[in-house]
Amino acid sequence: MNEDELELGLRFAPQFNDQGLIPCITVDDRDGDVLMFAWMNREALQRTLETGRATYFSRSRQTLWVKGESSGRWQEVRRLLTDCDQDVIQLRVVPQEEGSCHRGYRSCFYRAVSEEDPQQLEFVESGPVFDPDEVYSAQKQKSK
Repeated sequence: MNEDELELGLRFAPQFNDQGLIPCITVDDRDGDVLMFAWMNREALQRTLETGRATYFSRSRQTLWVKGESSGRWQEVRRLLTDCDQDVIQLRVVPQEEGSCHRGYRSCFYRAVSEEDPQQLEFVESGPVFDPDEVYSAQKQKSK
């Protein structure tokens, strides 16, 4: 596939890196807010396309994970986009419940670098939308 075919053609040809992964930016389809960033391998991308539920690849655990599998906070995929050279995926999702971050926040991007002191962070979300200890311990109890 030449550059023009890759960048202007209609064939979906995701460009995975040398570890077999592609970055995925997950965005709330309702308002355009970035919810999270994760990686996908071929299987995660295929399952996402087949099931309509966001599926990612955990580099630390070396396994697939379906968002919401342990928390109940599923992400229903409305659209899957790729960038111009097809080496980044963007998922447009509708979360089934608020809270995409494992720390309980709506977005994983809940802090910003302070304009007054670039060595400091400040919260840009008012607080968690769910209690992660409660959610994840409840899910662990159900799986026993």
